[in-house]
Amino acid sequence: MSQQNIRNFCIIAHIDHGKSTLADRLLEITGTIEKRKMQNQVLDSMELERERGITIKMTPVRMKYKTGGTDYIFNLIDTPGHIDFAYEVSRAMKAVEGAIVLVDATQGVQAQTISVLGMAQEAGLTIIPVVNKIDSPLAQVPETKKQIAELCGVPESEVLLVSGKTGAGVEELLQAVIDRVPAPHPPSNLPLEKEEGRPDGFRGLIFDFKYSNHAGVIVYLRSFDGSTKRGDKLRFAASEQDFTVLEAGIFTPEETPVTSLSAGEIGYLITGVKEPGIASVGDTILSAKGRETPLPGYDRPKPVVWASIYPESQDDFTMLRQAVDRLRLSDSSFTYEEESGGLLGRGFRCGFLGMLHLEIITERLRREFSLSLVVTTPSITYEVVTKRGKREVVYSAARFPEYGDIAEVYEPWVEARIITPGEYIVKLMPMLYDHEAYLKVTEDFGNNRNLLVIEMPLRELMRGFFDDVKSLSSGFASLSYRILELRKADVVKLELLVAEEIVQAFSRIVSRKRAELEAETAVEKLHGILPAQLFATKIQGQALGRIISSRTVRATQKTLGDFGKNGGDRTRKMKLWQNQKEGKKRLEERGVGKVRIPQDVFLKMVRKD
Repeated sequence: MSQQNIRNFCIIAHIDHGKSTLADRLLEITGTIEKRKMQNQVLDSMELERERGITIKMTPVRMKYKTGGTDYIFNLIDTPGHIDFAYEVSRAMKAVEGAIVLVDATQGVQAQTISVLGMAQEAGLTIIPVVNKIDSPLAQVPETKKQIAELCGVPESEVLLVSGKTGAGVEELLQAVIDRVPAPHPPSNLPLEKEEGRPDGFRGLIFDFKYSNHAGVIVYLRSFDGSTKRGDKLRFAASEQDFTVLEAGIFTPEETPVTSLSAGEIGYLITGVKEPGIASVGDTILSAKGRETPLPGYDRPKPVVWASIYPESQDDFTMLRQAVDRLRLSDSSFTYEEESGGLLGRGFRCGFLGMLHLEIITERLRREFSLSLVVTTPSITYEVVTKRGKREVVYSAARFPEYGDIAEVYEPWVEARIITPGEYIVKLMPMLYDHEAYLKVTEDFGNNRNLLVIEMPLRELMRGFFDDVKSLSSGFASLSYRILELRKADVVKLELLVAEEIVQAFSRIVSRKRAELEAETAVEKLHGILPAQLFATKIQGQALGRIISSRTVRATQKTLGDFGKNGGDRTRKMKLWQNQKEGKKRLEERGVGKVRIPQDVFLKMVRKD
């Protein structure tokens, strides 16, 4: 089919604004899926996606549509909207020419919609503003229509009204995609040298990929130049790894083989590659012998949040290693390295794009590989300048330099946007102060809502900020954020000492002004769960080069009690003494003067109660 009859687009929407439901209606009306085979959230294939009602994994689909005697092909990429996956979403946007901006008529424009819309505008996409859920009795259609028109900078007459539930207005939306979204076009100002023996070279952008035990890495890509088919020799531009195409295909939405994948089309290639780190989102696939220029914008996603993952039983370590290896094959943004956590045993220090990414990876490890895990308190990356002038990147509290060796510390900041009903602003202000945030802008957002633009340390965003915003606004506020530059930080390392020895697994980085409170809380918690020893055991919280909190676990008392007062021969006494001796020996194995902390204590300390 001619490129002039192809339309590539994605849907932008906040969580629970009906994106997946609208995608269902598009599939139904175009006849891509028969009505008898339809189910809710067709494109959300993961069990986790269906449970939470969110899109985690990108899903492309090809639809055929005939109107006015002309056949068209629609390639839709269903993208996640969460900020953790911003880089992947930006690459998916480079694979399309248009975007439907979907807003729930019962909720209005949300903060996350603004963030992703900005990305689409920067990518130069044609924007189609759409108001969804117009059939709801709670719908505020005129107000929402005005909001989205102002946001997109278009007349209200260009805003479409649809219902993903009933299908109302969906055919008009398909016609708007044909009329407004331009046909695919090759990237400008990028020379393409023809490969010898072929009519033209090949160039495609990877926007996602997955792993199969049998087929290896399967890349999802948009073809920009040339065509490719089974047996062709291609190359990953970033890793410079060659491979042979085992199969080329399209999504219907199932993977369906085709003879070839041509310029302007979206599909998949089975590479046969079974090594991690070869394929990555944003990379360009080129002809193996050609010298085409890679598509711009490629970057390796940088971890924002770090956490250590250990198996509850060290017998499962090998299984955990196999599991993280497998996940790495299908998620290039997930990074890990082996480490030893003392009494926690062997595990992996893992990097994630954000808290949602961390939650998804750990949940997949538990579900898909049936693993029982210990996940430590998440931390972020700090840049530390020592008094000797050495600058180093630290992503673990255990590796943080000592208090007296630090000259300066730098940490990442974020710009957050909160859209909230006006009556909740008074409640939110003290919480912003507690999280070290400062207010930059307050704007009237219409419909009795306000937009708050704030800046704050990423460290504080992770300290329950999302939960606090939702709780104080009764769930009516929405939040989005973007990472800013590194700024000077006023933080210290908090360490816990047991019997005057530092336990590294309990170390964390905290704000200087909260150091005393955090130390008292941690010491009190450990005091309540640490078993008593044969000797009095001190538990201390240390920060700022000194002890700032302390409690003592009383020693166990081992006596014969009142035995012997009312008779009994020496043989019975000797037997009791022998039992006590054996018990003492077991306690001594934990160490006299040195405490060996049981595994369950570590579990209780790192878990939120």
